[in-house]
Order: sequence, then C-alpha cells, then structure tokens
Amino acid sequence: MKTIDELLADGVDGKRVFVRADLNVPLADGLITDDGRIRAVLPTVKALADAGAKVVVASHLGRPKGAPDPAFSLLPAAERLGELLGAPVAFAQDTVGPAAHAAVDGLEPGQVAVIENLRFNAGETSKDDAERGEFADQLAALADVYVGDGFGAVHRKHASVFDLPARLPHAAGYLIANEVAVLKKLTEEVQRPYVVALGGAKVSDKLAVIDQLLGKADRLLIGGGMAYTFLKAKGYEIGKSLLQEDQIPAVLEYIERAEKTGVELVLPVDVLVGPEFPDLKTKAPANPTAVAADAVPADQMGLDIGPESRKLYASKITDAATVFWNGPMGVFEHPDFAEGTKAVAQALLDSPAFTVVGGGDSAAAVRLLGFDENAFGHISTGGGASLEYLEGKTLPGLAALED
Repeated sequence: MKTIDELLADGVDGKRVFVRADLNVPLADGLITDDGRIRAVLPTVKALADAGAKVVVASHLGRPKGAPDPAFSLLPAAERLGELLGAPVAFAQDTVGPAAHAAVDGLEPGQVAVIENLRFNAGETSKDDAERGEFADQLAALADVYVGDGFGAVHRKHASVFDLPARLPHAAGYLIANEVAVLKKLTEEVQRPYVVALGGAKVSDKLAVIDQLLGKADRLLIGGGMAYTFLKAKGYEIGKSLLQEDQIPAVLEYIERAEKTGVELVLPVDVLVGPEFPDLKTKAPANPTAVAADAVPADQMGLDIGPESRKLYASKITDAATVFWNGPMGVFEHPDFAEGTKAVAQALLDSPAFTVVGGGDSAAAVRLLGFDENAFGHISTGGGASLEYLEGKTLPGLAALED
C-alpha cells in the first residue's frame, strides 16, 4: 500500500488530488454536533495543500436515496473544514456536474474544494458494477491522483472507495495508514492480557467479531443492550429489556466455547432499570433502580450496567496490556444511564494498556461525556470498518489501495 509520504515525495504540486474522506458527521438542525471525523482528515488535507496540490475532498453523509436531499448536504462539513484549516474551502453543489468541475477548475495550488454528498448519485452505492464504474469514471475526470482516507467507509464496495482507485494513481492517507497500523496491533501483534469490551444495542451486530475474538482475546466484557440476550440465554429474568431471541442459540454456543477455550466471558452482575426508554430530548429524570442481573422486574427494562458491574468491569481492565472497546454499556446519551459507559472509558484511561476506542457510538460517548480524546491510545473513526477488520474480512477500500 503506497503511503501519502511516498506520494508527496514524488511531488503533487499543481496536481488535482482527490481525497476520499469520511465527513459523515452527526447533524442537529443543520449544525454539526461532533466534528471528530473532520478533524481526523486534517493532517492529510493540510499536507497535500502545503505541498501545492489542488485538493478535492469528497465524502458521503447519511443515507440519501441516490438523489440530492438538502438534509444531507455536505455544506456544513465543508464550512467546518475551512474553519479548521484556517483557509477558504470552495464548495460545489453537485458531485460530478458543472458546479463540481467549476470548483475544481478554479483551484490554485494549495487550495481545497469539497464536492457535494457522493450518495446524491445512485452510482456511488450501486450493486451494479457497470453503474458504479460509470460514476467512478465521472469522479476520475476531476482528479489526477487518488488518496483514500475515509476509513469509516472502507468496508463498503462503493464507487469512490473501491472503483475509483483503480482509475488513478493512488495512495493511503495518514488516517487510513494509522488505523491499519492500530488494527494490526489488535490482530497480529497483540500484547497480553488482551481485553475486549463490547456493548451496543444488538448482539447480532457483534456475532462475527465475537466468533473471531473467542480465539484471540483473553477476556470479553459484554454490556449494552446486547448483554440482555446473553443474560436471557443463561435463564435470567430480563423483564422488558432488549432481546434478540433468535440469537440465543448462537449466544449459548459462544458461552460454551468461551468456557472450553479459557476465554473469560464477563456479563453484568447488576443493571440499572427503568419502566421505559428515557427521553433523550428533554433528558427528564428517569429515576433508575439498580437490580441484580438475574432479577429484572417484568415491568422494567435494563438500560445500563449497575454499580457492581462497573467495579467488576474496571477490575478486569486494570491489568490489561491491550484493550479494545466498541459499543456503550448503556443509554449514555441520558445522564441517568451514562455511568456504565463512563466507568469503562475511565478504566481505559487508568490502565497502562494500549487502548483502542472502536469508533461509532463509543467515540461519540468519549466526546459527549467530556473525556480527553488524546488520553486514549487510539480512537477509531470507523466502528463498522474496525469490527469487520477484526472479523478477518477483506475490506474493499483497503484492497483497492493495495497493488
């Protein structure tokens, strides 16, 4: 995989460099609520601009249905990128049309333009190779060189991620190079004890990675909504808690495998419950109650790990050499159910281990709950991509950069 440093050594002065970034930031009423992904691509964009490239930044945002939708415009992200760069950033109101060509043609060496949301064109996400290829051809007309730096999208076989690199000289940006180096530390160069904390809503989202980790991790800590399927599989009463009943056979198999292989599988010993899912808009007090993990009342639902579980999980992280955390322990967006996620994050900070926060809601929680991002070993920008890498899958966007 050619690196951006090699590309810069070859010279990019005056060249149009297409940077496939991940500017898929959360928006509320048109305002960015977390600019972490924009800041993550800054080193690559700045290095190229400083070297005299004409930088064309492209990304998706949300899931528009292959047509322009103002709710998913990249304009707020382009404006924020300009603020962070401290320089004007041109914005094209289409992807490959007249506005995009005009914006790119108007660039001087060292300047940056952002084109509109790639998913406004159906060719970006098409499963038809020809349709995707046609869109990739149109994107290629905007550039001389391709730099892949949207790690959060490398697990997608999309035109700008998979097809476009085949049409241009290409290299990996700083973000992707760093993400891959970190993931190798979790798969090929693991320092032990290796502890993995998994949370989030659905156990089905994590089955494949649990399958892989049962042969690699020393301890698996399970929290979040997915924990209740594990607790139900053990015969516990879980009340109205989130349950994927169809996943119980798979969960039972993993519990048995963990026992046979000596992997310590840690489940909550107590949970915080409430009568209903909390109001995340008003953040009205939910008055949670701590109950034993095997005794959730029938009219209550588990919404966070409890105080004893917090202590237990922290103790299981204390002596680790490597920790990977993906998924919150509860409904962290509400203050009454944020303590479990806080406890895991703090345990990572207190540990001398190499710590990796696996993107997605975990990264959002770190920022929302006020933790210093720089205190963690690494915060990934791609939760889904990280998990698929750990599952052992070939990621199309990485494969496209390797030649």
